[in-house]
Amino acid sequence: MSRDRTLHCLVTAALFAAAITVMTAYILHIPLPTGGYIHLGDALIYLAACLLPLPYAVGAAAIGAALADLLTAPMWVLPTLIVKAVVVLPFTSGRAKLLCPRNIVAVAVSGLVSPAGYALANVLMTGTPAAFLPQFLGTLVQAVGSGAVFLVLAAALDKVGLKSRLAPQLNQA
Repeated sequence: MSRDRTLHCLVTAALFAAAITVMTAYILHIPLPTGGYIHLGDALIYLAACLLPLPYAVGAAAIGAALADLLTAPMWVLPTLIVKAVVVLPFTSGRAKLLCPRNIVAVAVSGLVSPAGYALANVLMTGTPAAFLPQFLGTLVQAVGSGAVFLVLAAALDKVGLKSRLAPQLNQA
């Protein structure tokens, strides 16, 4: 990887991490009675996963979401680092469009992986299996909302050719 490409990927990943932090912690941040909160930060995580090479997408997602938790719910920082790193894995940045078949399926896969990961973490943190379902359902609502926002946003960005303008600097061989 060339030095210029590495720098471009690092800067883009850092910008995504910052945007993910703000979107998760402050914009449409709706607390849930079962714990946790609804946010649209995952929509930006999915977008980062479709634009950045995998290691950079993992970094942007994990760091951005963990910083949001550090600001709002610090006990979730470690689970978030793990869950959000895994959430980007089904996506690909190697296609010409954001909304390729793989990324559409990835929204559904990630929309189940994230709630399951947080629900498992909640069981481990509380020591009770009964903590799984409320956490899973609350996080599932958040994941579905973020997935829907991503699909709309990605369709709009595909129409204006964002990937062809930005991706050559991020994904060239």
